[in-house]
Amino acid sequence: MAPKITDRMGWSAMALVALALFGNFYVYDSVAPVAEMLSSQLGFTDTQIGTLNAIYSIPNVVLVLIGGILVDRFGVGRVGTITAGVCMLGALLTSLSPSFPVMATGRLLYGIGAETFNIATLSAVTLWFPFRHTALAMGLTLAMGRVGSLTADLSPTWAAGVYAQGWQPPLVLAAALAATSFAAMAVYWWYERRSRVEQTRPPLESQQRMQWRHVLDFSRTYWYLVALCVLWYASILAFRSTFAIKYFQQAHGLPLDVAGQMVSYVFLAAIFTTPLFGWLCDRTGRYSGMLAFGASLLPLAFISLLLTHQDVRIGTALIGVSYSLVPAAMWPMASRLVAARRFGTAIGVMWVIQNAGIAGSNLIAGWLNDTNGASAANPAGYTPMMLFFLTAGVLGFVFALLLWRSVPGSVRQVEDA
Repeated sequence: MAPKITDRMGWSAMALVALALFGNFYVYDSVAPVAEMLSSQLGFTDTQIGTLNAIYSIPNVVLVLIGGILVDRFGVGRVGTITAGVCMLGALLTSLSPSFPVMATGRLLYGIGAETFNIATLSAVTLWFPFRHTALAMGLTLAMGRVGSLTADLSPTWAAGVYAQGWQPPLVLAAALAATSFAAMAVYWWYERRSRVEQTRPPLESQQRMQWRHVLDFSRTYWYLVALCVLWYASILAFRSTFAIKYFQQAHGLPLDVAGQMVSYVFLAAIFTTPLFGWLCDRTGRYSGMLAFGASLLPLAFISLLLTHQDVRIGTALIGVSYSLVPAAMWPMASRLVAARRFGTAIGVMWVIQNAGIAGSNLIAGWLNDTNGASAANPAGYTPMMLFFLTAGVLGFVFALLLWRSVPGSVRQVEDA
């Protein structure tokens, strides 16, 4: 007989997962604070800087779907611990050499592990909270990941001595935090096995009946959610996690520490508001309406940043609210649009296409900056990049409206409707 899983056990598990997410998110956002130093000290072009985050996404165009299936088959703890270890090795390799190929290889290795790791953490929430508190648990767990990103954004301030030594020590610091992520996930795996929570999952035989052709059987509503996910993340992550600090430095004249603080406000807002929005989703079930509202804020943010040449606080505030609201509603809604036994695979499909979008967005943005000579001496060179992000944000909002139209009321459980 399967053991009874209590809320206390679930929240203990989520604490470990949240700690693991902290380190993983920090590593992802460790490129932006050193972007200007990579350019000035190592001579990297914006295309190369964009590639450091694009190459993270490239392998996941294929591997993340396999990762979702692996999580469904072998469990959260095992797959999460292994991929956290891969992330740690990738972060370490990124910090070892000023050579762009070596650094890119490290980011590639980190990317191979990170997205499957993220699927495992989302699956952990549905494993411990399958029926209630789902959105709240996801919101709180993601909030801790946002703390990791916030910590990375503010690292030029709280670790000023590290940054004063050049481009390499900040990346070594990121590798050390990746090690804490691996340790936390290893403890989680032990806790999962000790609690025997895997006995509450569907039998392996029923999971194996999932076939590749079933990927095309997901509902139209699910595919609207996929389109929104791809366009929204491609727009917000390529800007916030790759070029925002450099853009604020060179287009708005902010010093590095202030630019990092401006970007950090996105995650400072998300830390507190993502759990709140998750709680509202649990209470009302109106995921699609909240998604539409959250998606509408991103293009407004880019319009503000384009038209406001001095004060960037309005734009960053809008990005912060959007970044809080959209994930708080998106991932719980995904868990209700597909059957539980197909959740890992459904998330894998979403992230396959999402990573293609993020990779392409980083490469296009870097190419636009290089082609138009974007720099402190030519701030107008950044305008094409910002118009590109604005266009992606508008298209994402269109799909959010289509989703809202398809699911106008509350959503408790659609399951491949």
